[in-house]
Amino acid sequence: MLSPDRAGLRTGEVAEQAGVNIQTLRYYERRGLLAEPVRTNGGHRLYPPDTVALLTVIKTAQRLGFTLDEVADLLEAGRRRHPTPDLRQRAVDKIAEIDARIADLTAIRGALTEVVDARCDSLTNCTCTDCPIPFLTIGTAEHPDGDPT
Repeated sequence: MLSPDRAGLRTGEVAEQAGVNIQTLRYYERRGLLAEPVRTNGGHRLYPPDTVALLTVIKTAQRLGFTLDEVADLLEAGRRRHPTPDLRQRAVDKIAEIDARIADLTAIRGALTEVVDARCDSLTNCTCTDCPIPFLTIGTAEHPDGDPT
């Protein structure tokens, strides 16, 4: 409970209630995700009580895959009281990005499974028969866009 002589939460209180460390809180402040708090006569930061809820929103957006820059854009739109209609599109784009990462990870998992099943013993001098990793072509293969890997 807040004491009547304070109009906000101290740094440690916000960090504890939001489940972040103090350095994260100060970083978000420097990035502009959080407004600069008022200070007491003794120099202590006092954050508005809704800071904990805002930090929860930021952390949730990050868990959903949004970068801090993307979160900052979304928060700025909300602060202007004119939310951008592209939140849905941003979510659709994020889903496509996640699907691409899942496809990449699935391919990587498949290749590693082949390595394990073949009992490969070295990245540079594998002695297993029918090694699934094309060591000689690594770095020379071309991507579909024509760029060498």
